[in-house]
Amino acid sequence: MRPQSGNFGELFHEAVRRVPDQIALIAEGVSVSYRELERRTNRAANLFRSYGVGQGDRVALLFPNDYRFIEICFGLMRIGAVPLPLNMKLDTGALSYIVTDSGAKLLVYHESLADKAVHVKSPHVTEPRVFVGDQPMNQEGGFPAAIDYEKEASRMPDELTVERMKDDDLCFLLYTSGSTGRPKGCMLTHGGQWWNTEANCEALGIGSGDRSLVSVPLYHKNAMINAVKPCLFKGASLVILPGFQPEDVVRAIERYEVTYTTGVPAMYKMILAYCKEYPGHRLPSLKFLVCGSSEVPEELKLELQDTFQAEILEAYGLTEGGPQVLASPRSVPGRQGSSGLPVPGCEVRAVSTDGEERPLPPGEIGELWVRSPGVAKGYWNLPEATRKRITPDGWLKTGDLVRFDRDGYGYIIGRQDDMINIGGEKAYPKEIENILSLHPDIADVCVIGMTYDMKGYAPAAFVVKRPGSALSEREVKDFFLERGPAYAHPRKVLFLERLPLSGTGKVDKAALKTLLQTVQR
Repeated sequence: MRPQSGNFGELFHEAVRRVPDQIALIAEGVSVSYRELERRTNRAANLFRSYGVGQGDRVALLFPNDYRFIEICFGLMRIGAVPLPLNMKLDTGALSYIVTDSGAKLLVYHESLADKAVHVKSPHVTEPRVFVGDQPMNQEGGFPAAIDYEKEASRMPDELTVERMKDDDLCFLLYTSGSTGRPKGCMLTHGGQWWNTEANCEALGIGSGDRSLVSVPLYHKNAMINAVKPCLFKGASLVILPGFQPEDVVRAIERYEVTYTTGVPAMYKMILAYCKEYPGHRLPSLKFLVCGSSEVPEELKLELQDTFQAEILEAYGLTEGGPQVLASPRSVPGRQGSSGLPVPGCEVRAVSTDGEERPLPPGEIGELWVRSPGVAKGYWNLPEATRKRITPDGWLKTGDLVRFDRDGYGYIIGRQDDMINIGGEKAYPKEIENILSLHPDIADVCVIGMTYDMKGYAPAAFVVKRPGSALSEREVKDFFLERGPAYAHPRKVLFLERLPLSGTGKVDKAALKTLLQTVQR
């Protein structure tokens, strides 16, 4: 049930009313009830209001995984301000661009990132800045006027007058990764985030008895849409780890009796590898695993199910798309390779990429278009980009390629930009990867396009061998040629000990492209 204010900052208002003493947040040495989270969130809101932050103001947050990130985010929304979570993995040039482009008037940073925060430059950010930590701020080399968040927030009132918000008022400003250009600010609304949270709770079947583990970054949509928002809305509990380490994840699931966690395939592969090396872990509390960002290979899915006796729920979302678009409901059987069905209230279609933008029938590959209350209202300060990506009647052109079956299940093929044109034949990296991953000696694989003398472009495969394997490049090529179209076979195979990962746990294709360019020279 939504509050009368319509303010998404009151996401957990029902939990505060129904289960005030239920544990909301767990971190190392910290346990916060819903009653305490409400008090801390109101104090955060009052603190920022006292420094002149108000409706529509953007506030940049530079944080690792810290439970206080949550109270600050929702506290800002309660006064009508707009939190701007920053990817802490970005360099200071990219961070400065985002903070400047957004017009953020305040920067809140964690003590562990003080050295980076001091180099984030913007003409709009006013002093004082705010730091969050457990140790007194060392002013030398930092910000002389930095506010000690814990100290100042503890002096604030527990009561708060929450700003009333309309459905289309700005709630979050989230910048895309900028993989195809400079980062763009996606404008998400209060009404849209209420809708997406309710829809995702229905799809995942989250209840107050659940306890979710978060090891992916809190500033990324994977954590927010699959764990933070549904759990706080339903009065469930969140276990927050400072980052991803497979041994820490397994031990936390045991210690805190976690019922589900969320991640990406690369993370789950590392967890399985750890459990093989250190057997004997018992995780009877685990009910299901949510996996987004890329397809879960059949072998990985079966191994996860066998190891943890838990459901594997695949999902798909993008920042400007809701964020959640497709999910595998726990109430119906999933389908291998599918990211699931549209979440309740979300319309989807596959559209031709030939310039005519025709809706395609089931079975054909096209660009995924999405329409829902959660679609971003546009890109910050980029009206032309907004017109290009969002149609007048509200359809978002995602840039992702999809195929739907006759029952409505969606199969994400990859980015439209990732398609490899091989002498006029279209090849999709994901489909090549699916074939190569069937090889018993291949533990992991990623395919990207490379320049090629005869055809213009051709696939290149980065392969991680299973321990003890003597797999050769020729064997990889022959394996594909026996099972896939000849034109799509990888012309180059490079072996790595592990695939590089980005800050969000996805395979870092930019790093692979750089490596490939080095090899091709």
